[in-house]
Amino acid sequence: MKTLSSSPDNQTTAWRILHDAKAGVWVDHFDGRWLVQTIGNRFPDYLKKSSEGIASSIYWRPRDKAASTAPEHIMGDVVEEPFVVRENDALFAIDFSAGYSSGIFLDQRLNRKWVGEILEPGQRVLNTFAYTGAFSVVAARAGAITTTLDLSRTYLDWTWKNFAANNLDREEHFGVKGDAFEWMRTFYRQGRSFHGVILDPPTFSRKKKGKFSTDSDYADLASLAAAIVEPGGWILACANTHRLAVDDFEQAVFSGVKGAGRNVVSCRRVPLPSEYHGDEYLKSLRVVVG
Repeated sequence: MKTLSSSPDNQTTAWRILHDAKAGVWVDHFDGRWLVQTIGNRFPDYLKKSSEGIASSIYWRPRDKAASTAPEHIMGDVVEEPFVVRENDALFAIDFSAGYSSGIFLDQRLNRKWVGEILEPGQRVLNTFAYTGAFSVVAARAGAITTTLDLSRTYLDWTWKNFAANNLDREEHFGVKGDAFEWMRTFYRQGRSFHGVILDPPTFSRKKKGKFSTDSDYADLASLAAAIVEPGGWILACANTHRLAVDDFEQAVFSGVKGAGRNVVSCRRVPLPSEYHGDEYLKSLRVVVG
């Protein structure tokens, strides 16, 4: 078994404590509560001993189960209610009964930290495919004016719970329910622009007109984002896929920016946090648009 990862800093209580892609075992540590995922349909019993003195409870879910399936309680305290964790001093609500993800994707920690550091008060940020609004939280904490966009009313409501946990006034921000592609087209027609646009789509999704795949359709998404970014603003483009090489991903994003009649001023590739041990399934580009 790989060595357990320690907390990245004293302002963070949620991180990937074990990432063993070869064995098909992943463990997320949520302030003393472990959520284990496995490729196989058997819980790895060695984790019980590994958790001694570290985890107060362990939950487990095989990855091939339905996305809506809540994890199974294995040992320790029973977690029946949502609870709050800290990441880079921001607070996020976690709910083990929520299904596929429990409220935050821990692999985006470095990107969230960057968003919180680069923004200035009053700048406008669009967070698409926002899930529970974690990027919106860090942007709002930096003083930005956020627009949080997601298909799910449940997740938009969860976003406002995260805002409340951080003592942020939701009345100063915007929540939009609907299709990200259609809304970005609407924003363009309305003449609305943003200093930053966050793109973190699911690998596959249905949109109003057809389907979307990060492997083949990302240029279209990047083009829509580039059309509504202010000159000198940025796009945080992310793709969660093993199949798309980072060179091809970068080419797709650049093609989309060019297709919108804009140009790439700079681009930085961002690795996953170190506890992911070089498993580069998540590609991230920080693109400044001219």
